[in-house]
Amino acid sequence: MNKVSNHQHQQLVYDSHTHLNDDAFYDDVPAFINRAAHYGVTEMNIIGSNQLLNTRALKLGHQYDNLHPIIGWHPEDIANWNSETKKELRQQLADPLVVGIGEIGLDYYNDEHSPHKQQQEIFAEQLEWARELKLPVSIHCRDAMADTYEILRNAHVDEFGGVMHSFNGTPEWAEKFMDLGMMISFSGVVSFKNATEVHEAALVVPLEKMMVETDAPYLTPLPYRGKQNEPGFTKFTVDAIADLKQVDAGKVAYKTFANARRLFLENEERGL
Repeated sequence: MNKVSNHQHQQLVYDSHTHLNDDAFYDDVPAFINRAAHYGVTEMNIIGSNQLLNTRALKLGHQYDNLHPIIGWHPEDIANWNSETKKELRQQLADPLVVGIGEIGLDYYNDEHSPHKQQQEIFAEQLEWARELKLPVSIHCRDAMADTYEILRNAHVDEFGGVMHSFNGTPEWAEKFMDLGMMISFSGVVSFKNATEVHEAALVVPLEKMMVETDAPYLTPLPYRGKQNEPGFTKFTVDAIADLKQVDAGKVAYKTFANARRLFLENEERGL
């Protein structure tokens, strides 16, 4: 495996949630890795969500040693969840390069073809796998805070850990999820001037509990909002959090990098 670029940067950043397995990037991955290195973004979690994107995440993980696969079944894709896709995912999770299960969770916004009860059952089942395999989880939660919280609490998520990806809830919900043992990850939304609630949440989440991400190709931060997002732009999320908290951006980068590394790459339960 290779890293494509050995570019060194003063401020190293870990993009805890990105999609280089998406069609927007998949045919030009080395270029986006190099562009990320230019901004100091040297480690990335590649997030799956369905059969195709899980397979691509694994392939990228085997090709590049700084791309780390997290695979699972997204609530918007449950129409394609069946005994065969379930069996394949369960087998893929045995790959030693897999660093987490995700993105999994609940989405009550785009739920026309995703009944809530079925979402909850598939979510809970994947949490059982996470406990069994001692893998942390990356959680998607949209318009479903209370149910997501209850399912995570009932699964004893503190036993295997996880992160609330692209957190967009209130400070009160951030504190409740942290009390469960969850990390809180902020995307480019935290840089938006009108994202008052996310700003307030970022202020109550200590750096010791925080991660940063792009969710690329979505949620592009300022100053590039309106353009396609990419992993390198995690740097601007770091800058936005530093501005909000009135701390040095290097400190935000260092703490969030260490948090992501500890949860995903230094899993003592798995002997990593």
